[in-house]
Amino acid sequence: MKSLLFLGLVAVVLAEVKRFDGEKVFRLKPITDDHVLLIKELANIVEVDFWRPESADLVTIDIDVDVHVPPAHTDMVYTMMQQSGMQTEVLIEDIQAQMEDHLDNRNIDPRAHSYTKYNTWDTIQAWITSISSSNPELISRQVIGSTFEGRPMNVLKVGKRSSSTKPSIFLDCGIHAREWISTAFCQWFVKEALSTYGTDSDMTGLLNQMDVYVLPVFNIDGYDYTHKKDRMWRKTRSKTSSSSCIGADPNRNWNAGWCTAGASSNPCSDTFCGYSPESEIEVKNVADFIRRNKSSIKAYLTIHSYSQLLLFPYSYTFALAQHHNELMAVAEGASNALRSLYGTKYTSGPGAATIYPAAGGSDDWAYDLGVKYSYTFELRDTGRYGFLLPETQIKPTCEETMLAVKYITSHVQKNLY
Repeated sequence: MKSLLFLGLVAVVLAEVKRFDGEKVFRLKPITDDHVLLIKELANIVEVDFWRPESADLVTIDIDVDVHVPPAHTDMVYTMMQQSGMQTEVLIEDIQAQMEDHLDNRNIDPRAHSYTKYNTWDTIQAWITSISSSNPELISRQVIGSTFEGRPMNVLKVGKRSSSTKPSIFLDCGIHAREWISTAFCQWFVKEALSTYGTDSDMTGLLNQMDVYVLPVFNIDGYDYTHKKDRMWRKTRSKTSSSSCIGADPNRNWNAGWCTAGASSNPCSDTFCGYSPESEIEVKNVADFIRRNKSSIKAYLTIHSYSQLLLFPYSYTFALAQHHNELMAVAEGASNALRSLYGTKYTSGPGAATIYPAAGGSDDWAYDLGVKYSYTFELRDTGRYGFLLPETQIKPTCEETMLAVKYITSHVQKNLY
């Protein structure tokens, strides 16, 4: 009887996991105003998930538009696009099949941490505890607050222990829940920092002179939800009595041109800006930490996916940052360093001009706070896999990204004073 009850509970849990059988990702290429209007009309009549850009409001001429479409509407979408003359291709034929293919199942123990797998939050949390006690001379951790659902937000401080406060860099991953390659990179960075200290002169010099604060998963509630319920979830998991829709976009919730261009005031939108700046507790926790340590933090790096971009302020305005020339030179140098390993090409520039305006972002907020070297990485790829980058690409993606990060940190070190 107990076994039957257990099997029944398992069946209920499995039934609650959202599936994406037959759902496709289209790439649309609007080249006229009519094409842009058609895509925006499509978003009004059909529930589609914008992968790039993040909403219909951001669609413009000559920007590739990647949209995830449920099977009931795929024929209609394809017909509409063909009749309009808009170039259309299918990037992913079946999202569910791609979700299953992109995981490497050779590791039979899902609880075991691996730097070349997309680890669950429970596995990452155990890793945080383990890694932070592995080498007390180089790493420690502190809880900077809890998420909406009560999970602790641990920041790892990586650097040679010192009796005095050192200059520092803040690195976060996983602001958007479905961007799994982002969270993989923060884990990789910590592993590389600890394993190469003493043998790699650049890393040794960095950790002797500076500390790196690493937030392995920013949007923990959302990330956990993508593993257990809905792989395509993007936002936080906050709830209010004013709306039945859940969560806000934590990268539209910062007090940097808040809720203007590229952000939505609709609580059901994937780019919902929240009810006020820092209304999301995760954003407030990180903002408070950075404010408390403002005098020591010299660089802010935030890791996203996908598109292969290295962006810097501003995104909420087309105005150039005060340090535009230097930020551009560093971004281009970092992109070249990244490309040197596998030939992966990145585009560099200020967010608004390079892709599209997007207000309320963390990099703009950090820069306006006084953190001069503020960068956003959009990791692999350019759309073939999108948010479903295969686990086989974790290692090369992280290896090349490390080269770019080390280029930036080297420049920061040389310009501390």
